[in-house]
Amino acid sequence: MKDSIFTVHRQRALTDSVMELQLRGDCSAITCPGQFVNLRLEGLYLRRPISVCNLDGELLTLVYKIVGKGTVQLSQMQPGQTLPVLTGLGNGYDTALAGERPLLIGGGVGVPPLYLLARTLRAEGKTVQVILGFNTASECFYAEEFQALGCELRITTVDGSAGTKGFVTAALPEAYSHVYTCGPEPMLRAVYKSIQTGGSFSFEKRMGCGFGACMGCSCKTVTGGYKRICKEGPVLQKEEILWED
Repeated sequence: MKDSIFTVHRQRALTDSVMELQLRGDCSAITCPGQFVNLRLEGLYLRRPISVCNLDGELLTLVYKIVGKGTVQLSQMQPGQTLPVLTGLGNGYDTALAGERPLLIGGGVGVPPLYLLARTLRAEGKTVQVILGFNTASECFYAEEFQALGCELRITTVDGSAGTKGFVTAALPEAYSHVYTCGPEPMLRAVYKSIQTGGSFSFEKRMGCGFGACMGCSCKTVTGGYKRICKEGPVLQKEEILWED
């Protein structure tokens, strides 16, 4: 974990409510796809956790949805402005589990952390299959970016306005070696019930500190023990997940 000052390099809108933010700074603490950073915004008490979308030297790319006061404030930041960023948080995805034909499944703002994962797996010579799920065509983003990596891409939309009509489970391929997924919990539950292999699931929880001190994001696992989503997570393996009603 490292606390550094980053500078806004560029910001652009991907959809009406989804933004891509590029920051420049010390990214040395980020060691694997699936980790997240915690941003401190002026005048707000709690930091905002956002998944790492891409990493290129000192250039950090974050993709986030505008949903409240903090993200509205973040969306208004201009190139040259600075903000404190905690980096290297969370455990991330283990690419050693991938096998030869990994399947990446992302829903909505669960898509961004899968981009760096896909890029890493492609660099390791894997055949990467990707399913991106959205409500409607106007909410789709990063399809071209995944295709540019050489991924086998499928899009699903709930209303059928782009790709396959339905949820991400409607587009599962016949063969895959391991599943990596991130998205809203109902989607994760559906993926869990549908896949035939091991899986790495990235969860979202409200986080007070983001580095395991406050215990506010703890969840019970199959072993009976508790894990902190911000510390031992956000990625949990399929066999340890205990769904709570």
